[in-house]
Amino acid sequence: MKKVLVIAGSDTSGGAGIQADLKTYQEIGVYGMTALTTIVAQNPNNQWAHDVYPIDRETVQAQITTILDGVGVDIMKTGMLPTTEIIELAANTLDKYQLDAVVDPVLACKGQDEPLYPENAKALRELLVPKALITTPNLFEAGQLAQMSNITTVDEMKEAAQKIYDLGAKHVIVKGGSEVEGDQAVDVFYDGDQFELFEHDMIDTPFTHGAGCTFASAVTASIVKGHSPREAVQSAKQFITKAIEQSWQLNEYVGPVNQFANRK
Repeated sequence: MKKVLVIAGSDTSGGAGIQADLKTYQEIGVYGMTALTTIVAQNPNNQWAHDVYPIDRETVQAQITTILDGVGVDIMKTGMLPTTEIIELAANTLDKYQLDAVVDPVLACKGQDEPLYPENAKALRELLVPKALITTPNLFEAGQLAQMSNITTVDEMKEAAQKIYDLGAKHVIVKGGSEVEGDQAVDVFYDGDQFELFEHDMIDTPFTHGAGCTFASAVTASIVKGHSPREAVQSAKQFITKAIEQSWQLNEYVGPVNQFANRK
């Protein structure tokens, strides 16, 4: 069985982060191992506000050592990296172990439009995104990486994808979803030669918690099973579409996507 190292944060409510990653790998048939970088706890006494508790570098390093020196993996995926130190650690890990990586450049919790740590965008641009086999930013993250603002059109998504590719990433998928102008959910894929649009009818639901993590993990799992990055994006798009179509309400504040919707 193919194995994945996920360096990312833990979502206490179970819908996103490491929890979404592992559910996705389980469904697609790869084995996930985790190095936790941060713990996110949602506060039920404060409108489900996200309280973030970063984990120190030494503890993250110990987890990585357990996995890579003790077992070994076929690919690496990153999610929330809370400090520039941890971003540097992830980049150094790719170099040391000569791994391909899917970089999900998480810069904010869902529903927030400001980065948790503004300095992390610069570190991602300079240290980690240049090493990515593929990176999977949403519109906000793409704007931060490309140093653009208010990305709302497909042309702007293409411009951002080009700029992110120019940082060094081998492939870029900018996720527009329902936030792009028009009546389709649109993602823009760029491989340095041509752009390709992945489109789907809008799904009318507020329950999309964990969609980004699930999509990036589905891309990772597909790549490690032998598909090209483009094929992996196409497969992941199908996976996340079903997961959103069958998403559900967890409580009055949030509803996760349903990774189990893809079961035959």
